[in-house]
Amino acid sequence: MNWDDLRHFGTLAKAGSLSAAARLLGVEHATVARRIAALEADLGLTLVDRRGRRWSLTDDGRHMAAIAERMEKEAASVRRAAEGARLTLTGTVTISAPPALAAIRLAGPLTALQARHPGLMIRLIGEARSASLTHSEADLAIRLSRPDDPDLTRVKLGMMAFHLYASPAYLAAHPEPTWRFIGNEGPMAGAPQQEALQAYAAGRPLALTASSVEIQHRAALAGAGIAALPDFIAADDPGLVRLMPDKPLVLRDIYLVVHSDLKRAAPVKAVMAQLKTAFPSRATLQANGL
Repeated sequence: MNWDDLRHFGTLAKAGSLSAAARLLGVEHATVARRIAALEADLGLTLVDRRGRRWSLTDDGRHMAAIAERMEKEAASVRRAAEGARLTLTGTVTISAPPALAAIRLAGPLTALQARHPGLMIRLIGEARSASLTHSEADLAIRLSRPDDPDLTRVKLGMMAFHLYASPAYLAAHPEPTWRFIGNEGPMAGAPQQEALQAYAAGRPLALTASSVEIQHRAALAGAGIAALPDFIAADDPGLVRLMPDKPLVLRDIYLVVHSDLKRAAPVKAVMAQLKTAFPSRATLQANGL
């Protein structure tokens, strides 16, 4: 049996569709289909029900998918152990982070680190979802919620302050009782800043919702309404006014997360040390009146 065939099948089982599996693997649909057919031929089993437009797993397929997942975890554990034994600042370190943080806070410090260590390759992935460190989707992750997985080591990097912001033109044209707000949707719909925004709005309506903080920022600049934005994006923007400047709407903890098997690897340690310089601590925020 070819392990790569099993890997393609396991990805299909996790992704739920042929097209999603192909995207995750970075291959064509036909490659995934061919690999799964080869696995079925090797095993003498039908793993996928191909009737209809959407493939579904057979009973044998579900059983094999569970085995494939366990094997993938063991393979990832072997890779992490090998990475953890590396002592030189070479190789690739992958960091998953919210897109705005990745662009504004992380790109600069990580570029400086890579310039000092040319043998180090850094992959910085901006994504709203939480990448699985257990499945080696990333080596490090920046998260705004405290992870509880016992296999992960977490380090609190600092705090992120959110304030309410609007354009001067919007505030001049709309008295406070008529304010409308810019909210979150998608992965951010349940975020603490959304809950705080709704509490502050006290029944006043949303004018617009967006799935990223970058869109909310642009909408506020365009005069769509009042937005809850992180200070690292909006505080220095001359096109916005901060409401209630002395009191953040909400403060969120920023965590750096790594699989415990990887935390002793020299490249990972170097990246972690650099990332710790990218965020303000609670003491810094308090010193700035936040």
